[in-house]
Amino acid sequence: LYKDIEEAEAVTIYCPSTEREVVAFPGKPPVEVDLRQTDDVYWRVFDFKVISGKPYNEADFEAGLPVAVISRSVARAVFGSDDVAGKELLIGHAPYKVAAVVQDASTLATHAYGQVWIPFTSTEVVNNTWNGVMGGLCVTILAHDEDDFDEIRASVLRNYDRYNKEIEEPTGWKFIDLGRPYTTEKDAYAFGANVEPDIKAERRSRYIVYLILLIVPAVNLSSMTESRLRRRIAEIGVRRAFGCSRKQIVFQIIGENMFITLIAGILGLLMSVVFSYLCNSLLFSEPYSDTFNPPAVDASMLIQPSTFLWALLFCFILNVLSSGIPSLRASRTDIVKALNGNKH
Repeated sequence: LYKDIEEAEAVTIYCPSTEREVVAFPGKPPVEVDLRQTDDVYWRVFDFKVISGKPYNEADFEAGLPVAVISRSVARAVFGSDDVAGKELLIGHAPYKVAAVVQDASTLATHAYGQVWIPFTSTEVVNNTWNGVMGGLCVTILAHDEDDFDEIRASVLRNYDRYNKEIEEPTGWKFIDLGRPYTTEKDAYAFGANVEPDIKAERRSRYIVYLILLIVPAVNLSSMTESRLRRRIAEIGVRRAFGCSRKQIVFQIIGENMFITLIAGILGLLMSVVFSYLCNSLLFSEPYSDTFNPPAVDASMLIQPSTFLWALLFCFILNVLSSGIPSLRASRTDIVKALNGNKH
């Protein structure tokens, strides 16, 4: 259905979830790990930092060789070192050769996470099927460009039609695509194999939340700014009396609020990062997770340039909404009344 898609850059097949397994090295206590079974293309689709050796290749996969890629933490727990490519360990009492050691993957990387990876041709997972057509593997497609998504989806649908004709007579079964293959965003909202996620509804709900988070603080900050300007009405009157224009008053007040917002935003960002590190298991734990390991979080996952720019725009809009109207009203106050400290 997926492997021969010419429009794709790469197609990897692997087990959708990890399984608990025991690895050991003679003379040392066994270690329980999260094991994932993959093909060789897996290492081209997902980004891993290789510390030692090289991940298993196509020849290793096709031959079903007992080779494994292990994470740095597993290498240190089992061997006491990172540079262990070529050494042998036991995975479920079966001998495997370490092909490579890679940097630990976060459990938040749902499809890439694992502590030990082995070729699924070295096990019997491909024979674990039911009804002759269903099994325990999934696919991730790497496209050359986002513009190729439609062509890839059309190619997949043609394969579905062809395969349905092949299995219709002997089995009476028919595959329903349910809009597959999904984009990464759509896959994040998928729950269950037989329900297609409504991406428009999910986006609409997300945007409503963003809107509420923008409006509610803006209303509160607007009231606070209004109250603060009432105490500064005499100052505004003096500035107007010495020739300051209404436009200058407005921009100066907005500028002051922007500076305070910037300082508070930096402080809030630092506090958020610290809180995320300290409470990552509470904030980022996934429902129905197949692993008991706490999610690993680093700064590169929390702070992205695009996220920072969106947050900066968000703060700018919030500042304009909270200080723009009060500053405009303050600038229109009569100079004589303002000098007397009376706004109205």
